[in-house]
Amino acid sequence: MSSVDQTAASQTSVFQLFTPSLLPATLMLGGGVTLYAVESYITATVAPSIVRDIGGLPLLAWVTTLYVASAVLGSIFVAMRPRGMGLRSAYVCGALIFGMGSLVCAAAPVMEVVLAGRTVQGFGAGILAALAYAFVRFAYPESLWPKASTLYAAIWGAATLLGPSAGGLFSEGSAWRYAFIILVPLGLLMAVLAPWLLPKATDDRAHGKTPILQICLLLAAVLLVSIAGTVENTGTKAALIALSVIAISLMLVTERRGTNRLLPTGAVTLAKPVARVYLTMFALLLVLTSDIYIPYFLQVLHGVTPLISGYLTALVALGWTLAAFLSASFTGRRASNAIIAGCIVEALATVGLAIFLARDNQIASLAILGPAAVAMLLMGFGVGLGWAHLVTKVLRLVSSAEQDKASAAISTVQSLGSAFGAAIAGVIANGTGLVAPGGIAGSISAAHWLYALMALPGLIAITASLTLSSSTERQAR
Repeated sequence: MSSVDQTAASQTSVFQLFTPSLLPATLMLGGGVTLYAVESYITATVAPSIVRDIGGLPLLAWVTTLYVASAVLGSIFVAMRPRGMGLRSAYVCGALIFGMGSLVCAAAPVMEVVLAGRTVQGFGAGILAALAYAFVRFAYPESLWPKASTLYAAIWGAATLLGPSAGGLFSEGSAWRYAFIILVPLGLLMAVLAPWLLPKATDDRAHGKTPILQICLLLAAVLLVSIAGTVENTGTKAALIALSVIAISLMLVTERRGTNRLLPTGAVTLAKPVARVYLTMFALLLVLTSDIYIPYFLQVLHGVTPLISGYLTALVALGWTLAAFLSASFTGRRASNAIIAGCIVEALATVGLAIFLARDNQIASLAILGPAAVAMLLMGFGVGLGWAHLVTKVLRLVSSAEQDKASAAISTVQSLGSAFGAAIAGVIANGTGLVAPGGIAGSISAAHWLYALMALPGLIAITASLTLSSSTERQAR
Protein backbone atom coordinates (compact mmCIF):
# COMPACT_ATOMS: atom_id res chain seq x y z
CA MET A 1 0.00 0.00 0.00
CA SER A 2 1.40 3.41 -0.92
CA SER A 3 1.55 6.28 1.58
CA VAL A 4 -1.33 7.91 -0.28
CA ASP A 5 -3.41 4.74 0.00
CA GLN A 6 -2.58 4.45 3.70
CA THR A 7 -3.68 8.04 4.30
CA ALA A 8 -6.94 7.38 2.45
CA ALA A 9 -7.52 4.18 4.41
CA SER A 10 -6.94 5.89 7.76
CA GLN A 11 -9.50 8.55 6.88
CA THR A 12 -12.22 6.07 5.97
CA SER A 13 -14.89 4.71 8.27
CA VAL A 14 -16.82 1.47 8.46
CA PHE A 15 -19.95 3.53 7.89
CA GLN A 16 -18.73 4.38 4.37
CA LEU A 17 -19.72 0.83 3.47
CA PHE A 18 -23.31 2.03 3.85
CA THR A 19 -23.12 5.00 1.49
CA PRO A 20 -25.72 4.88 -1.33
CA SER A 21 -23.25 3.60 -3.93
CA LEU A 22 -21.90 0.79 -1.73
CA LEU A 23 -24.98 -0.10 0.31
CA PRO A 24 -26.40 -2.71 -2.12
CA ALA A 25 -23.19 -4.77 -2.14
CA THR A 26 -22.77 -4.37 1.63
CA LEU A 27 -26.28 -5.65 2.28
CA MET A 28 -25.79 -8.67 0.03
CA LEU A 29 -22.31 -9.64 1.23
CA GLY A 30 -23.01 -8.88 4.88
CA GLY A 31 -26.32 -10.72 4.53
CA GLY A 32 -24.53 -13.86 3.35
CA VAL A 33 -22.20 -13.82 6.35
CA THR A 34 -25.18 -13.15 8.63
CA LEU A 35 -27.06 -16.19 7.34
CA TYR A 36 -24.07 -18.43 7.95
CA ALA A 37 -23.26 -17.04 11.40
CA VAL A 38 -26.73 -16.65 12.88
CA GLU A 39 -27.97 -19.99 11.57
CA SER A 40 -25.03 -21.75 13.24
CA TYR A 41 -26.07 -20.48 16.67
CA ILE A 42 -29.83 -20.70 16.18
CA THR A 43 -29.64 -24.38 15.19
CA ALA A 44 -27.36 -25.18 18.13
CA THR A 45 -30.04 -23.69 20.40
CA VAL A 46 -33.04 -25.49 18.87
CA ALA A 47 -31.27 -28.85 18.41
CA PRO A 48 -32.57 -30.24 21.74
CA SER A 49 -36.10 -29.24 20.69
CA ILE A 50 -35.68 -31.15 17.43
CA VAL A 51 -34.72 -34.28 19.35
CA ARG A 52 -37.67 -33.93 21.71
CA ASP A 53 -40.05 -33.57 18.78
CA ILE A 54 -38.85 -36.17 16.25
CA GLY A 55 -36.17 -38.16 18.13
CA GLY A 56 -32.69 -38.95 16.87
CA LEU A 57 -30.60 -38.21 19.97
CA PRO A 58 -27.69 -40.46 18.85
CA LEU A 59 -27.43 -38.34 15.69
CA LEU A 60 -27.60 -34.97 17.44
CA ALA A 61 -23.88 -34.19 17.13
CA TRP A 62 -24.03 -34.57 13.36
CA VAL A 63 -26.38 -31.58 13.09
CA THR A 64 -23.36 -29.31 13.51
CA THR A 65 -20.65 -31.64 12.19
CA LEU A 66 -22.18 -32.07 8.74
CA TYR A 67 -23.01 -28.36 8.51
CA VAL A 68 -19.40 -27.34 9.19
CA ALA A 69 -17.89 -29.94 6.85
CA SER A 70 -20.29 -29.04 4.07
CA ALA A 71 -19.60 -25.33 4.61
CA VAL A 72 -15.89 -25.99 4.04
CA LEU A 73 -16.78 -27.74 0.80
CA GLY A 74 -18.95 -24.77 -0.16
CA SER A 75 -16.09 -22.34 0.39
CA ILE A 76 -13.86 -24.53 -1.77
CA PHE A 77 -16.53 -24.49 -4.49
CA VAL A 78 -16.10 -20.71 -4.80
CA ALA A 79 -12.49 -21.16 -5.84
CA MET A 80 -13.05 -24.34 -7.87
CA ARG A 81 -16.39 -23.46 -9.51
CA PRO A 82 -16.82 -24.24 -13.23
CA ARG A 83 -14.96 -21.98 -15.61
CA GLY A 84 -17.23 -19.19 -16.79
CA MET A 85 -19.38 -19.12 -13.65
CA GLY A 86 -19.05 -15.61 -12.28
CA LEU A 87 -19.18 -14.63 -8.62
CA ARG A 88 -22.72 -13.28 -9.00
CA SER A 89 -23.89 -16.61 -10.41
CA ALA A 90 -22.12 -18.38 -7.55
CA TYR A 91 -23.97 -16.14 -5.08
CA VAL A 92 -27.32 -17.00 -6.67
CA CYS A 93 -26.38 -20.67 -6.48
CA GLY A 94 -25.35 -20.41 -2.83
CA ALA A 95 -28.51 -18.55 -1.80
CA LEU A 96 -30.79 -21.06 -3.56
CA ILE A 97 -28.94 -24.04 -2.08
CA PHE A 98 -29.14 -22.50 1.40
CA GLY A 99 -32.88 -21.93 0.99
CA MET A 100 -33.38 -25.48 -0.32
CA GLY A 101 -31.53 -26.96 2.64
CA SER A 102 -33.59 -24.84 5.04
CA LEU A 103 -36.80 -26.12 3.45
CA VAL A 104 -35.68 -29.74 3.82
CA CYS A 105 -34.90 -29.15 7.51
CA ALA A 106 -38.24 -27.46 8.11
CA ALA A 107 -40.20 -30.37 6.59
CA ALA A 108 -38.08 -33.18 8.05
CA PRO A 109 -40.10 -36.01 9.63
CA VAL A 110 -37.02 -37.72 11.12
CA MET A 111 -33.52 -36.70 12.20
CA GLU A 112 -31.89 -38.33 9.16
CA VAL A 113 -33.73 -35.88 6.90
CA VAL A 114 -32.67 -32.98 9.13
CA LEU A 115 -29.07 -34.06 8.64
CA ALA A 116 -29.53 -34.16 4.86
CA GLY A 117 -31.00 -30.66 4.98
CA ARG A 118 -28.17 -29.39 7.19
CA THR A 119 -25.62 -30.77 4.73
CA VAL A 120 -27.28 -28.93 1.84
CA GLN A 121 -27.74 -25.82 3.95
CA GLY A 122 -24.09 -25.82 5.04
CA PHE A 123 -22.88 -26.05 1.45
CA GLY A 124 -24.89 -22.96 0.51
CA ALA A 125 -23.78 -21.09 3.63
CA GLY A 126 -20.13 -21.89 2.90
CA ILE A 127 -20.48 -20.43 -0.58
CA LEU A 128 -22.06 -17.22 0.73
CA ALA A 129 -19.45 -16.76 3.48
CA ALA A 130 -16.50 -17.28 1.12
CA LEU A 131 -18.03 -14.94 -1.47
CA ALA A 132 -18.03 -12.11 1.07
CA TYR A 133 -14.22 -12.13 0.92
CA ALA A 134 -14.00 -12.95 -2.78
CA PHE A 135 -16.18 -9.96 -3.69
CA VAL A 136 -14.29 -7.43 -1.54
CA ARG A 137 -11.87 -6.35 -4.29
CA PHE A 138 -14.72 -5.86 -6.78
CA ALA A 139 -17.20 -4.20 -4.43
CA TYR A 140 -14.96 -1.72 -2.60
CA PRO A 141 -11.85 0.41 -3.13
CA GLU A 142 -8.75 -1.06 -1.48
CA SER A 143 -8.87 1.49 1.34
CA LEU A 144 -12.18 -0.08 2.47
CA TRP A 145 -11.04 -3.71 2.46
CA PRO A 146 -10.18 -3.67 6.19
CA LYS A 147 -13.51 -1.99 6.91
CA ALA A 148 -15.41 -4.75 5.12
CA SER A 149 -13.50 -7.36 7.15
CA THR A 150 -14.35 -5.39 10.29
CA LEU A 151 -18.03 -5.52 9.39
CA TYR A 152 -17.90 -9.30 8.90
CA ALA A 153 -16.17 -9.68 12.28
CA ALA A 154 -18.87 -7.55 13.89
CA ILE A 155 -21.54 -9.75 12.32
CA TRP A 156 -20.00 -12.86 13.89
CA GLY A 157 -19.86 -11.08 17.23
CA ALA A 158 -23.49 -10.03 16.95
CA ALA A 159 -24.47 -13.57 15.91
CA THR A 160 -22.86 -14.96 19.06
CA LEU A 161 -24.96 -12.56 21.11
CA LEU A 162 -28.25 -12.74 19.18
CA GLY A 163 -28.25 -16.26 17.72
CA PRO A 164 -28.99 -18.18 20.93
CA SER A 165 -31.63 -15.61 21.93
CA ALA A 166 -33.32 -15.91 18.55
CA GLY A 167 -33.14 -19.68 18.78
CA GLY A 168 -34.91 -19.54 22.11
CA LEU A 169 -37.97 -18.11 20.36
CA PHE A 170 -38.36 -21.37 18.43
CA SER A 171 -37.57 -23.88 21.19
CA GLU A 172 -41.10 -24.92 22.14
CA GLY A 173 -42.71 -28.03 20.65
CA SER A 174 -42.56 -28.05 16.84
CA ALA A 175 -41.80 -24.33 16.62
CA TRP A 176 -38.21 -25.23 15.72
CA ARG A 177 -39.43 -25.76 12.15
CA TYR A 178 -40.14 -22.03 11.85
CA ALA A 179 -36.46 -21.34 12.56
CA PHE A 180 -35.81 -22.93 9.16
CA ILE A 181 -38.98 -21.89 7.32
CA ILE A 182 -38.27 -18.16 7.69
CA LEU A 183 -34.94 -18.68 5.91
CA VAL A 184 -36.51 -20.07 2.72
CA PRO A 185 -38.03 -16.81 1.37
CA LEU A 186 -34.93 -14.95 2.57
CA GLY A 187 -32.68 -17.21 0.49
CA LEU A 188 -34.95 -16.80 -2.53
CA LEU A 189 -34.98 -13.02 -2.15
CA MET A 190 -31.19 -12.87 -1.97
CA ALA A 191 -30.91 -15.06 -5.08
CA VAL A 192 -33.25 -12.77 -7.01
CA LEU A 193 -31.50 -9.57 -5.92
CA ALA A 194 -27.90 -10.74 -6.37
CA PRO A 195 -27.63 -10.06 -10.14
CA TRP A 196 -28.95 -6.55 -9.59
CA LEU A 197 -27.18 -5.49 -6.39
CA LEU A 198 -23.77 -7.14 -6.63
CA PRO A 199 -21.06 -5.64 -8.86
CA LYS A 200 -19.84 -7.41 -11.96
CA ALA A 201 -16.75 -9.48 -11.23
CA THR A 202 -14.40 -10.81 -13.88
CA ASP A 203 -13.35 -14.45 -13.70
CA ASP A 204 -9.58 -13.95 -13.65
CA ARG A 205 -8.65 -17.29 -12.11
CA ALA A 206 -5.67 -19.19 -13.46
CA HIS A 207 -6.51 -22.31 -15.45
CA GLY A 208 -6.01 -25.65 -13.74
CA LYS A 209 -7.63 -28.94 -12.79
CA THR A 210 -9.60 -29.46 -9.60
CA PRO A 211 -7.30 -30.80 -6.82
CA ILE A 212 -9.57 -33.71 -5.87
CA LEU A 213 -7.07 -35.42 -3.54
CA GLN A 214 -6.45 -32.29 -1.47
CA ILE A 215 -10.17 -31.62 -1.19
CA CYS A 216 -10.86 -35.18 -0.01
CA LEU A 217 -8.06 -35.05 2.56
CA LEU A 218 -9.24 -31.68 3.85
CA LEU A 219 -12.84 -32.86 4.20
CA ALA A 220 -11.67 -36.01 5.95
CA ALA A 221 -9.69 -33.87 8.39
CA VAL A 222 -12.67 -31.61 9.08
CA LEU A 223 -15.02 -34.56 9.64
CA LEU A 224 -12.56 -36.39 11.89
CA VAL A 225 -11.84 -33.41 14.12
CA SER A 226 -15.53 -32.42 14.20
CA ILE A 227 -16.49 -35.93 15.31
CA ALA A 228 -13.71 -35.76 17.91
CA GLY A 229 -15.44 -32.73 19.38
CA THR A 230 -18.59 -34.79 19.98
CA VAL A 231 -17.32 -38.04 21.53
CA GLU A 232 -16.96 -38.48 25.29
CA ASN A 233 -14.09 -40.97 25.51
CA THR A 234 -10.81 -39.06 25.80
CA GLY A 235 -8.76 -41.78 24.11
CA THR A 236 -11.09 -41.93 21.12
CA LYS A 237 -11.16 -38.15 20.94
CA ALA A 238 -7.34 -37.98 20.91
CA ALA A 239 -7.11 -40.70 18.24
CA LEU A 240 -9.53 -38.84 15.97
CA ILE A 241 -7.56 -35.62 16.38
CA ALA A 242 -4.36 -37.49 15.52
CA LEU A 243 -5.96 -38.93 12.37
CA SER A 244 -7.17 -35.47 11.43
CA VAL A 245 -3.66 -34.06 11.83
CA ILE A 246 -2.34 -36.85 9.60
CA ALA A 247 -4.95 -36.00 6.95
CA ILE A 248 -4.01 -32.31 7.10
CA SER A 249 -0.32 -33.18 6.86
CA LEU A 250 -0.89 -35.36 3.80
CA MET A 251 -2.94 -32.59 2.23
CA LEU A 252 -0.17 -30.05 2.80
CA VAL A 253 2.50 -32.39 1.41
CA THR A 254 0.37 -33.07 -1.67
CA GLU A 255 -0.31 -29.36 -2.04
CA ARG A 256 3.37 -28.51 -1.89
CA ARG A 257 4.45 -31.16 -4.40
CA GLY A 258 1.52 -31.03 -6.80
CA THR A 259 0.83 -28.69 -9.69
CA ASN A 260 -2.94 -28.43 -9.14
CA ARG A 261 -3.33 -26.46 -5.93
CA LEU A 262 -6.23 -25.95 -3.57
CA LEU A 263 -4.54 -23.08 -1.74
CA PRO A 264 -2.83 -19.96 -3.10
CA THR A 265 0.87 -20.09 -3.93
CA GLY A 266 3.02 -20.03 -0.80
CA ALA A 267 0.22 -20.95 1.59
CA VAL A 268 2.00 -24.14 2.74
CA THR A 269 5.53 -22.68 2.91
CA LEU A 270 6.27 -20.85 6.15
CA ALA A 271 8.98 -18.86 4.41
CA LYS A 272 6.16 -17.09 2.57
CA PRO A 273 4.24 -14.38 4.48
CA VAL A 274 0.81 -15.58 3.34
CA ALA A 275 1.43 -18.93 5.06
CA ARG A 276 2.28 -17.15 8.31
CA VAL A 277 -0.89 -15.06 8.04
CA TYR A 278 -3.01 -18.21 7.76
CA LEU A 279 -1.07 -19.80 10.64
CA THR A 280 -1.75 -16.76 12.82
CA MET A 281 -5.47 -16.89 12.01
CA PHE A 282 -5.63 -20.62 12.74
CA ALA A 283 -3.85 -20.29 16.09
CA LEU A 284 -6.00 -17.34 17.19
CA LEU A 285 -9.25 -19.22 16.56
CA LEU A 286 -7.91 -22.45 18.05
CA VAL A 287 -7.28 -20.63 21.35
CA LEU A 288 -10.54 -18.68 21.22
CA THR A 289 -12.73 -21.78 20.82
CA SER A 290 -11.77 -22.93 24.32
CA ASP A 291 -14.47 -20.48 25.43
CA ILE A 292 -17.04 -23.26 24.90
CA TYR A 293 -16.31 -24.46 28.46
CA ILE A 294 -16.66 -21.04 30.09
CA PRO A 295 -20.44 -21.34 30.78
CA TYR A 296 -19.93 -24.70 32.50
CA PHE A 297 -17.13 -23.46 34.74
CA LEU A 298 -19.07 -20.30 35.59
CA GLN A 299 -22.06 -22.33 36.73
CA VAL A 300 -20.15 -25.06 38.59
CA LEU A 301 -17.33 -23.03 40.14
CA HIS A 302 -18.81 -19.54 40.49
CA GLY A 303 -22.43 -20.39 41.24
CA VAL A 304 -23.98 -18.17 38.56
CA THR A 305 -27.24 -19.05 36.82
CA PRO A 306 -27.27 -20.43 33.24
CA LEU A 307 -28.70 -17.13 31.99
CA ILE A 308 -25.98 -15.02 33.64
CA SER A 309 -23.27 -17.42 32.46
CA GLY A 310 -24.55 -16.96 28.92
CA TYR A 311 -24.34 -13.19 29.18
CA LEU A 312 -20.85 -13.35 30.70
CA THR A 313 -19.62 -15.68 27.96
CA ALA A 314 -20.97 -13.21 25.40
CA LEU A 315 -18.24 -10.84 26.62
CA VAL A 316 -15.87 -12.78 24.35
CA ALA A 317 -17.93 -11.84 21.29
CA LEU A 318 -18.40 -8.29 22.56
CA GLY A 319 -14.63 -7.90 22.94
CA TRP A 320 -14.07 -9.09 19.34
CA THR A 321 -16.63 -6.60 18.03
CA LEU A 322 -15.32 -3.64 20.06
CA ALA A 323 -11.73 -4.28 19.02
CA ALA A 324 -12.68 -4.69 15.37
CA PHE A 325 -14.22 -1.22 15.30
CA LEU A 326 -11.42 0.29 17.37
CA SER A 327 -8.70 -0.88 14.96
CA ALA A 328 -10.69 -0.48 11.73
CA SER A 329 -8.88 2.73 10.73
CA PHE A 330 -5.36 1.38 11.35
CA THR A 331 -3.04 1.08 8.34
CA GLY A 332 0.58 0.19 7.65
CA ARG A 333 2.71 -0.23 10.76
CA ARG A 334 -0.24 0.45 13.09
CA ALA A 335 -2.20 -2.41 11.50
CA SER A 336 0.76 -4.79 11.83
CA ASN A 337 1.26 -3.73 15.46
CA ALA A 338 -2.45 -4.30 16.10
CA ILE A 339 -2.08 -7.90 14.92
CA ILE A 340 0.89 -8.47 17.24
CA ALA A 341 -0.82 -6.75 20.19
CA GLY A 342 -3.97 -8.77 19.58
CA CYS A 343 -2.10 -12.07 19.69
CA ILE A 344 -0.38 -11.06 22.94
CA VAL A 345 -3.64 -9.87 24.54
CA GLU A 346 -5.45 -13.11 23.66
CA ALA A 347 -2.66 -15.28 25.07
CA LEU A 348 -2.44 -13.28 28.32
CA ALA A 349 -6.23 -13.27 28.70
CA THR A 350 -6.28 -17.05 28.33
CA VAL A 351 -3.67 -17.33 31.09
CA GLY A 352 -5.89 -15.02 33.14
CA LEU A 353 -8.75 -17.49 32.79
CA ALA A 354 -6.46 -20.26 34.07
CA ILE A 355 -5.93 -18.16 37.20
CA PHE A 356 -9.31 -16.55 37.90
CA LEU A 357 -11.85 -18.90 36.29
CA ALA A 358 -10.29 -21.96 37.93
CA ARG A 359 -11.38 -20.96 41.45
CA ASP A 360 -13.96 -22.22 43.91
CA ASN A 361 -16.16 -19.15 44.13
CA GLN A 362 -19.62 -20.43 44.99
CA ILE A 363 -20.72 -17.06 46.35
CA ALA A 364 -19.85 -15.41 43.02
CA SER A 365 -17.49 -12.93 44.68
CA LEU A 366 -16.82 -10.04 42.29
CA ALA A 367 -13.21 -9.92 43.47
CA ILE A 368 -12.69 -13.21 41.62
CA LEU A 369 -15.47 -13.14 39.05
CA GLY A 370 -14.62 -9.59 37.95
CA PRO A 371 -11.07 -10.37 36.75
CA ALA A 372 -12.38 -13.53 35.05
CA ALA A 373 -14.97 -11.45 33.18
CA VAL A 374 -12.26 -8.99 32.11
CA ALA A 375 -10.18 -11.91 30.82
CA MET A 376 -13.18 -13.13 28.77
CA LEU A 377 -13.61 -9.69 27.22
CA LEU A 378 -9.90 -9.40 26.44
CA MET A 379 -9.81 -12.89 24.94
CA GLY A 380 -12.17 -11.81 22.19
CA PHE A 381 -10.68 -8.30 22.09
CA GLY A 382 -7.30 -9.73 21.12
CA VAL A 383 -8.71 -11.58 18.12
CA GLY A 384 -10.80 -8.64 16.97
CA LEU A 385 -7.88 -6.24 17.21
CA GLY A 386 -6.02 -7.83 14.32
CA TRP A 387 -8.46 -10.08 12.47
CA ALA A 388 -9.57 -7.61 9.79
CA HIS A 389 -5.95 -6.71 9.08
CA LEU A 390 -5.01 -10.37 8.72
CA VAL A 391 -7.80 -10.81 6.15
CA THR A 392 -6.60 -7.73 4.28
CA LYS A 393 -3.02 -9.03 4.25
CA VAL A 394 -4.19 -12.28 2.66
CA LEU A 395 -5.97 -10.39 -0.12
CA ARG A 396 -2.94 -8.18 -0.76
CA LEU A 397 -0.35 -10.95 -0.65
CA VAL A 398 -1.75 -13.09 -3.48
CA SER A 399 -2.10 -12.43 -7.18
CA SER A 400 -5.42 -11.60 -8.82
CA ALA A 401 -5.54 -15.08 -10.36
CA GLU A 402 -5.52 -16.65 -6.87
CA GLN A 403 -7.82 -14.26 -5.02
CA ASP A 404 -10.72 -16.72 -5.01
CA LYS A 405 -8.50 -19.47 -3.60
CA ALA A 406 -7.23 -17.09 -0.92
CA SER A 407 -10.78 -16.02 -0.01
CA ALA A 408 -11.99 -19.61 0.23
CA ALA A 409 -8.99 -20.51 2.38
CA ILE A 410 -9.94 -17.82 4.92
CA SER A 411 -13.27 -19.56 5.57
CA THR A 412 -11.54 -22.95 5.64
CA VAL A 413 -8.98 -21.77 8.19
CA GLN A 414 -11.80 -20.38 10.35
CA SER A 415 -13.61 -23.72 10.31
CA LEU A 416 -10.47 -25.75 10.96
CA GLY A 417 -9.31 -23.50 13.80
CA SER A 418 -12.69 -23.69 15.52
CA ALA A 419 -13.02 -27.45 15.01
CA PHE A 420 -9.51 -28.24 16.26
CA GLY A 421 -9.95 -25.83 19.17
CA ALA A 422 -13.17 -27.50 20.32
CA ALA A 423 -11.73 -31.01 20.00
CA ILE A 424 -8.41 -30.25 21.72
CA ALA A 425 -10.21 -28.37 24.50
CA GLY A 426 -12.33 -31.47 25.05
CA VAL A 427 -9.28 -33.72 25.32
CA ILE A 428 -7.61 -31.40 27.83
CA ALA A 429 -10.71 -30.82 29.98
CA ASN A 430 -11.76 -34.48 30.07
CA GLY A 431 -8.21 -35.64 30.74
CA THR A 432 -7.51 -33.23 33.60
CA GLY A 433 -10.44 -33.79 35.90
CA LEU A 434 -13.71 -32.69 34.30
CA VAL A 435 -15.00 -36.28 34.13
CA ALA A 436 -12.92 -37.93 36.85
CA PRO A 437 -12.93 -36.98 39.65
CA GLY A 438 -15.45 -34.37 38.48
CA GLY A 439 -17.21 -32.05 40.92
CA ILE A 440 -15.63 -28.87 42.24
CA ALA A 441 -12.10 -30.26 42.54
CA GLY A 442 -12.17 -31.82 39.07
CA SER A 443 -13.58 -28.66 37.50
CA ILE A 444 -10.89 -26.48 39.11
CA SER A 445 -8.19 -28.78 37.77
CA ALA A 446 -9.78 -28.95 34.31
CA ALA A 447 -10.25 -25.18 34.06
CA HIS A 448 -6.68 -24.50 35.18
CA TRP A 449 -5.04 -26.92 32.77
CA LEU A 450 -7.40 -26.16 29.90
CA TYR A 451 -6.61 -22.46 29.76
CA ALA A 452 -2.96 -22.81 30.76
CA LEU A 453 -2.36 -25.25 27.89
CA MET A 454 -4.61 -23.48 25.39
CA ALA A 455 -2.52 -20.35 25.87
CA LEU A 456 0.44 -22.17 24.27
CA PRO A 457 -0.90 -21.98 20.68
CA GLY A 458 -1.12 -18.27 21.41
CA LEU A 459 2.68 -18.25 21.48
CA ILE A 460 2.63 -19.62 17.93
CA ALA A 461 0.32 -16.79 16.89
CA ILE A 462 2.59 -14.22 18.54
CA THR A 463 5.70 -15.63 16.88
CA ALA A 464 4.09 -15.72 13.44
CA SER A 465 2.62 -12.23 13.82
CA LEU A 466 6.02 -10.75 14.63
CA THR A 467 7.14 -11.64 11.10
CA LEU A 468 4.21 -9.85 9.44
CA SER A 469 5.56 -6.34 9.09
CA SER A 470 3.78 -3.82 6.88
CA SER A 471 6.57 -4.27 4.32
CA THR A 472 5.80 -7.95 3.68
CA GLU A 473 2.92 -7.05 1.36
CA ARG A 474 5.19 -5.00 -0.88
CA GLN A 475 7.90 -7.68 -0.78
CA ALA A 476 5.45 -10.38 -1.84
CA ARG A 477 4.22 -8.46 -4.85
